[in-house]
Amino acid sequence: MSAVTTNLMDSAKKILCKVPEVTIYFWIIKVLATTVGETAADFLNTNLHVGLTGTTVVMGILLGVALFFQFRARRYVPSIYWLAIVLVSVVGTLITDNLVDNFGVSLITTTIAFSIALAATFIGWYQSEKTLSIHSIYTTKREIWYWLTVLFTFALGTAAGDLVAEKLDIGYLNSAFVFAGVIALVTVAYYLKAGEVLTFWIAYILTRPLGASIGDYLSQATDVGGLGLGTMITSAIFLVAILGVVVFLTTTKRDLIVLDEDALA
Repeated sequence: MSAVTTNLMDSAKKILCKVPEVTIYFWIIKVLATTVGETAADFLNTNLHVGLTGTTVVMGILLGVALFFQFRARRYVPSIYWLAIVLVSVVGTLITDNLVDNFGVSLITTTIAFSIALAATFIGWYQSEKTLSIHSIYTTKREIWYWLTVLFTFALGTAAGDLVAEKLDIGYLNSAFVFAGVIALVTVAYYLKAGEVLTFWIAYILTRPLGASIGDYLSQATDVGGLGLGTMITSAIFLVAILGVVVFLTTTKRDLIVLDEDALA
């Protein structure tokens, strides 16, 4: 058997995961994306006077288009995947904002409700697929569960972050320190073998309020505890940063997950 034939057979046994490997770059873009989710939603809603409903419709349509291409792709494509994450971040923020501002639902209620919804999604996902690992996202069904989970993490993170920063009145910067500290504890727990899947999803949820607190601190006026950069400048800075990291990952392919088909059998 020739070397070429052997390589072809080996390649056929490889399955490409639809999500990136969890590296430092993953967490960098995740925090940047959550910050954009907060500031971009505020920019469209307030600065451009689109309104919560109009902004939700526009961003919902864009998210639908991004997910269409994400599901059509046969492998993880950094530009498509991270565009979808940014848009999910914005939509998740808007879902919570609509409930609170348009329908008068309290932040306590939305935090509890999204916690229950997320828990139910995890239970449904595990009962269906027997795993919650992102290394297993190589079928359409698992990808559906994954994106539904991601959406609820952003909605929950928005509600919990606003609850801590505003209702408990500890401020944007202090909120960022609080969530960063908790994430640090989760990281320690991971290295102490607390469970890769458990610690990943806890950290994933917590990076949403962390990013939102950072975004609010940078964009909000100084008289309410921010730096006053504004939502447009803050969003632009973080979008450029995301683009830079995504271009780097597209070039280097450092976050590509390749699974062995034999190991999955």
